[in-house]
Amino acid sequence: MDTIKAISTLDGRYNKLTNNLSEIFSEYGLIKHRVKIEIEWLKFILSACNLDKIEDHELAKIDTIYKNFNIDDSKEIKNIENRTNHDVKAVEYFIKNKLESLNLNRIKEWVHFACTSDDINNLSYALMLQKGKTHVIELLNQFLEDIENKALKFKSIPMMSRTHGQPASPTTVGKEFINYAWRISEEIKILKNKKIQGKLNGATGNFNAHYFVYPDIDWIEISQTFISKHLNLDPVVFTTQINPNSSLSYVLHSMIRTAAVLIDFNRDMWGYISHGYFKQQLKKGEVGSSTMPHKVNPIDFENSEGNMGMAISIMDHLAVKLQKSRFQRDLTDSTVLRNLGIVFGYFSIGIKNSLKGLGKIAINNKALQRDLKNNPELLAEPFQTAMRIFKEENPYEKLKELTRGKDLTKNELESFVDNLEKVPSEYKIKMKTLSVEQYIGLADKLVDYYFVTKK
Repeated sequence: MDTIKAISTLDGRYNKLTNNLSEIFSEYGLIKHRVKIEIEWLKFILSACNLDKIEDHELAKIDTIYKNFNIDDSKEIKNIENRTNHDVKAVEYFIKNKLESLNLNRIKEWVHFACTSDDINNLSYALMLQKGKTHVIELLNQFLEDIENKALKFKSIPMMSRTHGQPASPTTVGKEFINYAWRISEEIKILKNKKIQGKLNGATGNFNAHYFVYPDIDWIEISQTFISKHLNLDPVVFTTQINPNSSLSYVLHSMIRTAAVLIDFNRDMWGYISHGYFKQQLKKGEVGSSTMPHKVNPIDFENSEGNMGMAISIMDHLAVKLQKSRFQRDLTDSTVLRNLGIVFGYFSIGIKNSLKGLGKIAINNKALQRDLKNNPELLAEPFQTAMRIFKEENPYEKLKELTRGKDLTKNELESFVDNLEKVPSEYKIKMKTLSVEQYIGLADKLVDYYFVTKK
């Protein structure tokens, strides 16, 4: 498809940022995963349940159906679906046709044995989700590495904080990066540790057909072994016809939180750039505004924020909707699940553009120093705290009267200190020599502490 005619921005404008996901989440990807599940289940039941003696060379033939699967095969399945009006049944017929061509006609009726469509679908989506999760973790690790490096590089560079948008006690540039590093690393741990679940237990989750024809086989054990050992998924035993999608919801909610953290980060970066704390590196030939030639806009952080917002809205719907189904099954989950790839598309764009924005920034020390020097009233906090220790009367109220809503000079602050009655003279010297840029607390030490505790 010519990308300029695509309806979706994921396949159109942002194709270069998302095309690596198409092998997983496209219609082709879904069909290929279905073929894999059907083939793996066929091989497993033939050997594990002794349903038919299958030779090694025959197993190798069966494997070629999946290993050699290509676009033409997926189109053949879609043609079958046009006749059957059933996507999973089309996969079954395709595999049976392939077995006939491989002279394995005797085993073709074991294809899709005792399965309902969602046995195949939920396991396919589980494998797709597993791959998507791995992709997200890789991107988040890239983002984490970048902000960790910047945290170390800038850990001792003082910066005026802003609470409620107003000047507040100083921090360091590195400490603000490390705050986000910790938040992202927490979600990476959650994503890494969560196993994706799958089920294979028949039309209403009770192994009805399985047990009817082979009552002596332990189908609960067989199902769990197949899912855990052959697919590396976590088996779900207690279901209706469909997977209750608990692990999917769990992963999506972690990604929702992560996207919210990224939006928070993007907005802070946007704000710091607007205050001049960061400069953006220029790229020859780029235009910032169609009418204002001087502009260098923080478009990458803005783009990331917008796409993460899209991801959150879709993830929220999927995470909640896919845990609901009328009685033992309705079909509303089917059309919704087909949008799983869109989630990972918007999420990927969000991370990649935030990383792109990070690659363009440079510290503007002049702007940082300007705000630190222009706001000596920030020392009201340590001064009133020291006054409390030495039992000066009404320390907070006195400094409030001196500083609140006023433009204050360092000389005025020093004069205030000189007139304190109970603070020792040697401590007054400490107060008067304190500068705003020195008043960073343990900000730089906290950056080091992050890396110590991370190990």
